[in-house]
Amino acid sequence: MEMVVYFPGGARVDAQFGPYTVRTDQPPMGGGEGSAPTPFAVFLASLATCAGIYVLGFCRQRGLPTDGIRIVQRDRRNPLTGMVEEIEMEIQVPPEFPQKYYDALVRSAEQCAVKKHMEQPPRFHIQTKVVA
Repeated sequence: MEMVVYFPGGARVDAQFGPYTVRTDQPPMGGGEGSAPTPFAVFLASLATCAGIYVLGFCRQRGLPTDGIRIVQRDRRNPLTGMVEEIEMEIQVPPEFPQKYYDALVRSAEQCAVKKHMEQPPRFHIQTKVVA
């Protein structure tokens, strides 16, 4: 997949791939307008939504309703570096959700491809190229 990043003005940085555009911005204290999430917030959201698609798939396969189900994601950061040291996801279910599926819901969320890529990160190669 190829993704093209462009700079539409201010502190906005957008990524375009296929028919989609992911818009990002910085908060006012970071020189932006706060018109979109920061790139790092989009990254964190990709973890939560990826887990969500697996939970959704699990429920759909079993004919389980997803009303009242949500995933709450929290991160814990190193106070000195600001780096995320731990990510916690809590799958919240309504009281009528069958308890026999609780562990299976967790296992399904753990299949998230974004999480798996973080556990075995790719190599990066960054370069500059002059184009006409």
